[in-house]
Amino acid sequence: MKILYIDTSSSFLYSAIVDDHNLLCEVKKEFGSEMSINALPEIAEMFTKTELKPKDIDKIIVVDGPGSFTGVRIGVTIAKVYAWSLDLKISTITSLEAMATSNNDNCIKVPMIDARRGYVYSAIYDQDLNEILKPQHIKLEDLKNKLEQIEDYIIITDDEIPSIEKKVDYTPDILKIVEKYKDKKTINPHAINPDYLKLTEAEEKMG
Repeated sequence: MKILYIDTSSSFLYSAIVDDHNLLCEVKKEFGSEMSINALPEIAEMFTKTELKPKDIDKIIVVDGPGSFTGVRIGVTIAKVYAWSLDLKISTITSLEAMATSNNDNCIKVPMIDARRGYVYSAIYDQDLNEILKPQHIKLEDLKNKLEQIEDYIIITDDEIPSIEKKVDYTPDILKIVEKYKDKKTINPHAINPDYLKLTEAEEKMG
Protein backbone atom coordinates (compact mmCIF):
# COMPACT_ATOMS: atom_id res chain seq x y z
CA MET A 1 0.00 0.00 0.00
CA LYS A 2 1.42 3.37 -1.03
CA ILE A 3 0.89 6.14 1.51
CA LEU A 4 1.53 9.86 1.25
CA TYR A 5 2.39 11.55 4.56
CA ILE A 6 2.02 15.32 4.98
CA ASP A 7 2.93 17.47 8.00
CA THR A 8 3.07 21.27 7.68
CA SER A 9 2.18 22.00 11.29
CA SER A 10 5.51 23.70 12.07
CA SER A 11 7.96 25.80 10.07
CA PHE A 12 9.13 22.54 8.47
CA LEU A 13 7.58 20.51 5.70
CA TYR A 14 7.77 16.83 6.62
CA SER A 15 6.43 14.66 3.83
CA ALA A 16 7.09 11.24 2.37
CA ILE A 17 5.84 8.47 0.16
CA VAL A 18 5.92 5.05 1.81
CA ASP A 19 5.26 1.75 0.03
CA ASP A 20 4.52 -0.98 2.55
CA HIS A 21 7.66 -1.00 4.75
CA ASN A 22 9.80 1.03 2.38
CA LEU A 23 10.45 4.77 2.47
CA LEU A 24 10.51 5.68 -1.21
CA CYS A 25 11.14 9.40 -0.86
CA GLU A 26 10.94 12.05 1.85
CA VAL A 27 11.39 15.78 2.32
CA LYS A 28 12.35 17.54 5.53
CA LYS A 29 12.82 21.24 4.82
CA GLU A 30 12.22 24.45 6.72
CA PHE A 31 10.13 26.99 4.81
CA GLY A 32 8.63 29.14 7.55
CA SER A 33 6.39 31.84 6.09
CA GLU A 34 6.98 30.48 2.58
CA MET A 35 5.31 27.14 3.32
CA SER A 36 2.29 27.97 1.15
CA ILE A 37 4.56 28.58 -1.84
CA ASN A 38 6.78 25.54 -1.44
CA ALA A 39 4.74 22.70 0.07
CA LEU A 40 2.87 21.57 -3.03
CA PRO A 41 5.87 21.80 -5.43
CA GLU A 42 7.99 19.80 -2.98
CA ILE A 43 5.32 17.10 -2.73
CA ALA A 44 5.00 17.04 -6.52
CA GLU A 45 8.77 16.63 -6.78
CA MET A 46 8.56 13.44 -4.70
CA PHE A 47 6.25 11.96 -7.33
CA THR A 48 8.74 12.90 -10.03
CA LYS A 49 11.63 11.29 -8.13
CA THR A 50 9.70 8.06 -7.49
CA GLU A 51 8.16 8.00 -10.99
CA LEU A 52 4.73 7.67 -9.41
CA LYS A 53 1.52 9.42 -10.38
CA PRO A 54 -0.86 10.95 -7.80
CA LYS A 55 -3.46 8.26 -8.60
CA ASP A 56 -0.93 5.58 -7.55
CA ILE A 57 -1.33 6.58 -3.89
CA ASP A 58 -3.69 4.40 -1.83
CA LYS A 59 -3.96 6.54 1.28
CA ILE A 60 -3.00 9.91 2.76
CA ILE A 61 -2.01 10.53 6.37
CA VAL A 62 -2.05 14.22 7.29
CA VAL A 63 -1.18 16.01 10.52
CA ASP A 64 -4.18 18.18 11.45
CA GLY A 65 -2.58 20.08 14.35
CA PRO A 66 -1.78 21.50 16.76
CA GLY A 67 0.92 23.90 15.62
CA SER A 68 1.17 26.85 13.30
CA PHE A 69 -2.34 28.04 12.43
CA THR A 70 -1.36 28.85 8.85
CA GLY A 71 0.89 25.82 8.46
CA VAL A 72 -1.74 23.34 9.60
CA ARG A 73 -4.28 24.78 7.16
CA ILE A 74 -1.85 24.37 4.25
CA GLY A 75 -1.24 20.66 4.81
CA VAL A 76 -4.86 19.86 5.59
CA THR A 77 -6.07 21.71 2.48
CA ILE A 78 -3.59 19.92 0.20
CA ALA A 79 -4.55 16.55 1.66
CA LYS A 80 -8.31 17.18 1.50
CA VAL A 81 -8.29 18.33 -2.11
CA TYR A 82 -6.01 15.48 -3.14
CA ALA A 83 -8.10 12.83 -1.38
CA TRP A 84 -11.41 14.23 -2.61
CA SER A 85 -10.38 14.68 -6.25
CA LEU A 86 -8.93 11.18 -6.60
CA ASP A 87 -11.30 9.44 -4.17
CA LEU A 88 -8.48 8.35 -1.87
CA LYS A 89 -8.58 7.15 1.72
CA ILE A 90 -7.39 9.71 4.26
CA SER A 91 -6.60 9.65 7.98
CA THR A 92 -5.44 12.33 10.40
CA ILE A 93 -3.02 12.27 13.30
CA THR A 94 -1.86 15.00 15.67
CA SER A 95 1.58 16.54 15.58
CA LEU A 96 1.97 15.34 19.17
CA GLU A 97 1.36 11.72 18.13
CA ALA A 98 3.97 12.09 15.39
CA MET A 99 6.49 13.51 17.86
CA ALA A 100 5.96 10.76 20.42
CA THR A 101 6.07 7.99 17.83
CA SER A 102 9.38 9.19 16.42
CA ASN A 103 11.15 9.06 19.78
CA ASN A 104 12.97 5.80 20.60
CA ASP A 105 13.56 6.31 24.33
CA ASN A 106 12.09 3.56 26.48
CA CYS A 107 10.20 5.82 28.84
CA ILE A 108 7.11 8.01 29.15
CA LYS A 109 6.98 10.44 26.21
CA VAL A 110 5.77 14.02 26.54
CA PRO A 111 5.65 15.86 23.20
CA MET A 112 5.33 19.61 23.71
CA ILE A 113 4.74 22.69 21.55
CA ASP A 114 4.94 26.22 22.92
CA ALA A 115 1.49 27.85 22.84
CA ARG A 116 2.79 31.05 24.50
CA ARG A 117 1.45 33.01 27.46
CA GLY A 118 2.35 30.18 29.82
CA TYR A 119 0.52 27.49 27.86
CA VAL A 120 1.67 24.53 25.78
CA TYR A 121 0.14 21.93 23.50
CA SER A 122 1.04 18.59 24.98
CA ALA A 123 0.09 14.99 25.69
CA ILE A 124 1.55 12.08 27.64
CA TYR A 125 2.15 8.61 26.21
CA ASP A 126 3.54 5.48 27.82
CA GLN A 127 6.40 3.39 26.43
CA ASP A 128 3.99 1.63 24.07
CA LEU A 129 2.47 4.93 22.91
CA ASN A 130 -0.76 4.39 24.77
CA GLU A 131 -2.39 7.70 25.68
CA ILE A 132 -2.05 8.73 29.33
CA LEU A 133 -3.02 12.36 28.84
CA LYS A 134 -4.88 13.24 25.65
CA PRO A 135 -3.53 16.01 23.39
CA GLN A 136 -4.61 19.35 24.78
CA HIS A 137 -3.93 23.05 25.30
CA ILE A 138 -2.74 23.15 28.88
CA LYS A 139 -1.12 25.59 31.29
CA LEU A 140 2.57 24.70 31.56
CA GLU A 141 2.50 24.74 35.35
CA ASP A 142 -0.44 22.31 35.40
CA LEU A 143 1.43 19.94 33.10
CA LYS A 144 4.56 20.15 35.24
CA ASN A 145 2.48 19.24 38.28
CA LYS A 146 1.27 16.12 36.47
CA LEU A 147 4.82 15.22 35.52
CA GLU A 148 5.94 15.38 39.15
CA GLN A 149 4.04 12.12 39.62
CA ILE A 150 6.07 10.44 36.86
CA GLU A 151 9.69 9.42 37.34
CA ASP A 152 10.95 8.27 33.97
CA TYR A 153 9.89 10.58 31.15
CA ILE A 154 11.32 12.62 28.30
CA ILE A 155 10.01 15.89 26.85
CA ILE A 156 10.12 16.11 23.06
CA THR A 157 10.15 19.65 21.69
CA ASP A 158 11.90 21.98 19.28
CA ASP A 159 10.78 25.05 21.23
CA GLU A 160 12.63 27.00 23.90
CA ILE A 161 10.26 26.56 26.84
CA PRO A 162 11.35 27.99 30.22
CA SER A 163 12.11 25.70 33.16
CA ILE A 164 11.84 22.51 31.10
CA GLU A 165 14.27 19.66 31.77
CA LYS A 166 14.71 16.15 30.35
CA LYS A 167 14.30 17.62 26.87
CA VAL A 168 15.19 16.15 23.47
CA ASP A 169 14.67 17.60 20.01
CA TYR A 170 12.02 16.30 17.65
CA THR A 171 13.54 14.26 14.85
CA PRO A 172 10.69 12.93 12.71
CA ASP A 173 10.88 9.25 11.76
CA ILE A 174 8.29 9.32 9.00
CA LEU A 175 8.52 5.63 8.19
CA LYS A 176 7.86 4.77 11.82
CA ILE A 177 4.93 7.20 11.98
CA VAL A 178 3.33 5.78 8.84
CA GLU A 179 3.85 2.20 10.00
CA LYS A 180 2.02 2.94 13.25
CA TYR A 181 -0.93 4.82 11.76
CA LYS A 182 -1.32 3.24 8.32
CA ASP A 183 -4.41 1.31 9.42
CA LYS A 184 -6.04 4.16 11.34
CA LYS A 185 -9.70 4.71 10.55
CA THR A 186 -10.29 6.78 7.44
CA ILE A 187 -12.40 9.95 7.31
CA ASN A 188 -14.49 11.65 4.66
CA PRO A 189 -12.19 14.38 3.25
CA HIS A 190 -14.94 16.98 3.67
CA ALA A 191 -15.07 16.23 7.40
CA ILE A 192 -11.39 16.96 7.98
CA ASN A 193 -10.50 20.33 9.47
CA PRO A 194 -7.51 21.70 11.37
CA ASP A 195 -7.57 20.72 15.05
CA TYR A 196 -5.82 23.55 16.85
CA LEU A 197 -6.85 22.30 20.33
CA LYS A 198 -7.83 25.88 21.17
CA LEU A 199 -9.69 28.81 19.67
CA THR A 200 -7.83 31.33 17.56
CA GLU A 201 -7.30 34.75 19.12
CA ALA A 202 -10.01 36.20 16.88
CA GLU A 203 -12.45 33.49 17.93
CA GLU A 204 -11.61 34.04 21.59
CA LYS A 205 -12.30 37.77 21.26
CA MET A 206 -15.61 37.09 19.51
CA GLY A 207 -16.83 34.63 22.01
